Amino acid sequence: MSGSAFNAFKARVPIEWSPRLYITLVRGLPGTRRLHRRTLDAMRLRRCHRTVAHRNTPSLLGMLNQVKRLVVVETEAMFNSRKQQQEEHRALRPPIVVSHSPPPTTSSAADSAK
Repeated sequence: MSGSAFNAFKARVPIEWSPRLYITLVRGLPGTRRLHRRTLDAMRLRRCHRTVAHRNTPSLLGMLNQVKRLVVVETEAMFNSRKQQQEEHRALRPPIVVSHSPPPTTSSAADSAK
């Protein structure tokens, strides 16, 4: 599954317990069961590629278990490292300067060639 929406969320840091979970909807809602749509609505996930933060509670984990095929769950460290990587990717890079003029010849180089 090289073109999977889940590939952008691969862990870049060790996975540890976190008091906050960041949940991102990566699959579309059309064609899903009504129960799953209502569960996502209860988690405030209404559009694709939107991320919400929730406290790590047993009720939330039960809701995530219900819609695990539609969402990606990240801990705080995973979320922060992904955001940092995105910022580095979007950062301005120094411009590439290309000079098409011939290199200048000096008189000493011309004298040594004779």
